[in-house]
Amino acid sequence: MSLICLADFEAYAKENLPKATWEYYAAGADECYTRDDNLQGFRRIRLRPRMLRDVSVMDTKTTVLGEDISCPIAIAPTAFHCLAWSDGEMSTARAAEALKLLYVASTYATCSVEEISQAAPEGLRWFQLYVYRERKLSERLIRRVEALGFKALVLTVDVPYTGKRRTDIRNNFQLPPHLKVKNFEGVFEGHSGPDNYGVPLNTLDPSVSWKDICWLRSVTNLPIVIKGILTKEDAELAVVYGVQGIIVSNHGGRQLDGELATIDALSEIVEVVQGRIEVYLDGGIRTGSDVLKAIALGAKCVFLGRPIVWGLTYKGEEGVKGILQILTDEFRLSMALSGCRNISEVNRNLIHVAKL
Repeated sequence: MSLICLADFEAYAKENLPKATWEYYAAGADECYTRDDNLQGFRRIRLRPRMLRDVSVMDTKTTVLGEDISCPIAIAPTAFHCLAWSDGEMSTARAAEALKLLYVASTYATCSVEEISQAAPEGLRWFQLYVYRERKLSERLIRRVEALGFKALVLTVDVPYTGKRRTDIRNNFQLPPHLKVKNFEGVFEGHSGPDNYGVPLNTLDPSVSWKDICWLRSVTNLPIVIKGILTKEDAELAVVYGVQGIIVSNHGGRQLDGELATIDALSEIVEVVQGRIEVYLDGGIRTGSDVLKAIALGAKCVFLGRPIVWGLTYKGEEGVKGILQILTDEFRLSMALSGCRNISEVNRNLIHVAKL
């Protein structure tokens, strides 16, 4: 089967995954308006390409928190990769390492951080973290990833409670018995009550607040990136509280339905941050021109969520490499056709402002 774009991988995954698994990955909250608007937001933006720019030599390299990556495309933290492919997150990590791209490992991985590190020892890795009622749970995870050479923590802040994902409720979605949230293996031994995506109910702390950024900074020297910011007010607070980066994210439309598409939220955040910390974006990236638009509007890098799972479903590591290579090639082509030879030439002048 010839898969030449991300939509082809999506169609393959939809056809080949069990229905409940596909709907778990695909689900948005409530009526899925925000999930769908993440994609439509990019379609509303038009580009202003420049001509006769000598694009015979192209360079897509950039940095994130001072670390080199081959292209401003990275892998977002998504859960349960072993549902799509037997090696799960280990295959994902190997693909990122092969293409010299960043991979953010999820707390809710079905491979442990140790297995992920061993699978791709030279890869650039960050770790996605939640704040739990029992702070020691978070702290133990931090100590493990520090020892394994992870380069940053990505604190997800938009899940004080889990959004209402109707398909998961209808399907009574559960991890199959042979899979576990491996980073918590043995932690909840003997628990027999209800769980929430493989972890006991009420483990996450809904009282989490900005003061917990101070706590987090007190227990680690790793850079902190906050994932889930959608407003300039919270972006300014992120700067004040001393984090190193923001991921403009609405959790793939899986939390609050009706909130802003991430690409629509990006500009006001970039404007208020004024380069004091790095700003990234996830949600709705499906083509190289989507990447170009996000970078032009001020994102340092974009993160892929669902498409990585589609790649895993196809052929594991090979499929994820295929997804990443296609998007990298499309981005390079979009740059060239817009007259941009390197990342520094991708800027706001590319965007037709009347269409924002």
